[in-house]
Amino acid sequence: MARRLVISGASGLIGTALVASARADGVDVTRLVRRPPTTADEVQWHPGERQLDPTVLEGADAVVSLGGASVGRLPWTRGYRRTLVESRIVTTRTIATAVRTLGADAPAFVSASAVGYYGSAPGETLTEAAPAGDTFLARLCVRWEDEALRAGDHARVALLRTAPVVHRQGVLKPLIQLARFGLAGPIGSGTQVWPWISLDDEVRAIRHVIDHRLDGPVNLTGPAPATASDLGRAVAARLGRPFWLPAPAWALRLALGDAARSLLLPDADVRPDVLRDTGFTFTHATVQQAVDAAL
Repeated sequence: MARRLVISGASGLIGTALVASARADGVDVTRLVRRPPTTADEVQWHPGERQLDPTVLEGADAVVSLGGASVGRLPWTRGYRRTLVESRIVTTRTIATAVRTLGADAPAFVSASAVGYYGSAPGETLTEAAPAGDTFLARLCVRWEDEALRAGDHARVALLRTAPVVHRQGVLKPLIQLARFGLAGPIGSGTQVWPWISLDDEVRAIRHVIDHRLDGPVNLTGPAPATASDLGRAVAARLGRPFWLPAPAWALRLALGDAARSLLLPDADVRPDVLRDTGFTFTHATVQQAVDAAL
């Protein structure tokens, strides 16, 4: 088990849960923050403005980068697309530079990415060996991962291709709102496969990657495929609301543009082969179990 972790993005949904999990097991956690520190475990940094002091990473088993502006904020205007890119590229580049400076003494670099890397591939089973897609988010993930790999030849770099997290503050947030107003229904055809993962398994998987010294791309997604309608219907049923009102694909593309093509309409059957091959077991094996746990 890791003894010390350095985490950026520690105040987000995944970061908060990861910090709590690690500390519960006695792991020392240092959080990188952009504001003046208020506790002894915080270190201020300025990604994009100045380099991260490499000594902050010395002695850590891993530095985990979870930063990045939310893809769930809509619409993706031209300016917000730029924010999505810069918030990931600049943060990752700053950490990779510090890791590279430490050479052979560098900690592992565990860098966030997303299953959006694969774009849309109907009818295909997507393992970590599958090629990148051609959506805006897929192209962003390629650049994001390339920045992490600049950490150098001495560093072990793991790329966390994370699925949308089934949580009230994750992918469920808009679905809950629609269901409560009686407006839940198929998104596009509803038959497109949506990768998913519970928050508990997301955190456990990140710790598995660190403790098992994994490197390269790792798909952080649940083991059983689910369609967009499987997820939406499970939420509506849990809340005792109907699931009936479709959102046509053409309307989503017209209203949301790149966001619809990258987030809502892709068909991507992403499988967690690396996790399963290294002995990881899921707490929530189906999307229904994940929704039940979250709600």
